[in-house]
Amino acid sequence: MYEYEGIKIHWLGHDAFWIEAKGKHIFLDPYKLGKSNLPFADIVISSHEHFDHCNPEAINQISSEKTILIGPQVVQGIFDEKIDKKKDMKELNPGDSIEVEGIKISAVPAYNIHRFRDPETKTPFHPKESGHIGAILEIDGITIYHAGDADKIPEMNDLKPTIAFVPISGTYVMDVDEAVEATKAIGAKITIPMHIGRGIGNMSFIEDFKNKLPDFEIVSLEIEED
Repeated sequence: MYEYEGIKIHWLGHDAFWIEAKGKHIFLDPYKLGKSNLPFADIVISSHEHFDHCNPEAINQISSEKTILIGPQVVQGIFDEKIDKKKDMKELNPGDSIEVEGIKISAVPAYNIHRFRDPETKTPFHPKESGHIGAILEIDGITIYHAGDADKIPEMNDLKPTIAFVPISGTYVMDVDEAVEATKAIGAKITIPMHIGRGIGNMSFIEDFKNKLPDFEIVSLEIEED
């Protein structure tokens, strides 16, 4: 767990985070939650529809009649049909901003430029036109950017959040070297590597990433599980 000015950040592996702030529990991209004693979520945000980011089993583990589910258009059907308990569903597409439970949540695009499902047709794993998001939370003047599944893209330039969660595993998202360049472009005060663990990539990538950014504050978290 990492705490910054009263905001507690727990890494649950891969792209999944649990944030405690303003008395609320916020979960980002829940997947393969290895903790059985997690609190119910006030807010769940899924960046896109892939099973390791909008996972019904994981969301049902933390969702209750008080939970607000947030994500782009492509996840709304999953929320509607496969999540048993919820208070509300809110659509959040690239360029949108909403306020929920006193927390402002904005969305920027998240997509691949050169990582392709089909190299011959150059079909990306995460096409821009799919409307996947990177989420930005604003909590009492502190901003937290979850980049979602993406390569280094122009929309990352000069975001300057307080804290950025940046994917590093390669294959479907940025590899370590590209994530280093993305971190420089984003300009966060603190960067936390993600999209690693739960069978994705190699955990040694975290130390490699950290070593290549000696002038940046990189926080490497441990995956929390029972």
